[in-house]
Amino acid sequence: MSVYKDFNIQPANSPVSSDVITNVKDTVSSGMWANGAGTLTAFFTSSTQESSTGTYYLDVYDKNPSSDNTAAIQFSVAYGHIHGSGSAGALGVDGKRESATVYRQLANTLLGPTEDKFTFAGSGAHITPSYVYAISIARSQLREKMDPGNWELHISGSAIGAADGAHTGGVIKLIDDSGATTNPTVNQGGRVFNVVSGSISSGQANTKFEATEQPGGAFGLFYPDTGLIVLNGPVLGSPASASLSASLSSNTEGDNTAKFFRKIKKANYFQARREEVITSQHYFCRIPNKEYNFSSNPTFTSGSNGDFTVPTFYKNPKVFITQVGLYNDDNELLAIAKLSKPLLKSYSREAIIKVKLDF
Repeated sequence: MSVYKDFNIQPANSPVSSDVITNVKDTVSSGMWANGAGTLTAFFTSSTQESSTGTYYLDVYDKNPSSDNTAAIQFSVAYGHIHGSGSAGALGVDGKRESATVYRQLANTLLGPTEDKFTFAGSGAHITPSYVYAISIARSQLREKMDPGNWELHISGSAIGAADGAHTGGVIKLIDDSGATTNPTVNQGGRVFNVVSGSISSGQANTKFEATEQPGGAFGLFYPDTGLIVLNGPVLGSPASASLSASLSSNTEGDNTAKFFRKIKKANYFQARREEVITSQHYFCRIPNKEYNFSSNPTFTSGSNGDFTVPTFYKNPKVFITQVGLYNDDNELLAIAKLSKPLLKSYSREAIIKVKLDF
């Protein structure tokens, strides 16, 4: 009775079939938020984080971290100004100038060595603004990269109070323009798409304005490979847009990051998916008709002569395969693949069981 069976492994360029196929790559899209959810509709911050690094950025949770220990960071928001306006400190004045730090960090990560300011598509006075807002997806949620054409962010388009979040209704809906181009810009931050006004309906992204037609300048830039969205500050500040009024005074903490968060929280909608390339190995376990027809289970036979417990098994034994074990050359068990249901095996039946390992 066979117990172990060697795989017939052939080189990749061999015309002969191989039992093991390696390095099979598949691109998988899945919901980006906690527990694989595709849409996030609850937004919370941590008072502890606000009081420590909140002047640089705010982490956004799916649940209230003060009352729910399962709350997880989904993304972070930040405000950056190339000269440090909207934060404490100035040249010759004590202060950390957090907004300048954020802007430089974004520029160093996403822009080329000869660029120092973000340049947005469109026309108007805000093509190269001095300040931007940024969304950075948490690495645990991003995993590999965002799925272009499969995210939609809502931002409240109404005046919002500094503390109570009062509003009069209305949102702007932002997506990327990946559906309008097959040749995205590629720079230091990887692929780059424009952020435009639009929405995803029935899985199809529909833009309201092309990036080059956006009045005053495009809404932003989307970097799917790094999980970053950089939004045009003055465009979001326009009354025709989100009315996100930034405090741009020098050497003054403007609370701009918190204002941006409240705009997102009030709109209460962030749909997104991520892309992952899964590498797999396929093992074809071939079971010919004359092999694996007996069992070492003690109930298979009875008596000192080893007679079949089921008399009809004489010359026609039947067994059920329930799992397949993969062993190394020292016969050490490395993995077990369990079948969804037992597979009948006899002299008149053959089978091929494919075991797939993803990593």
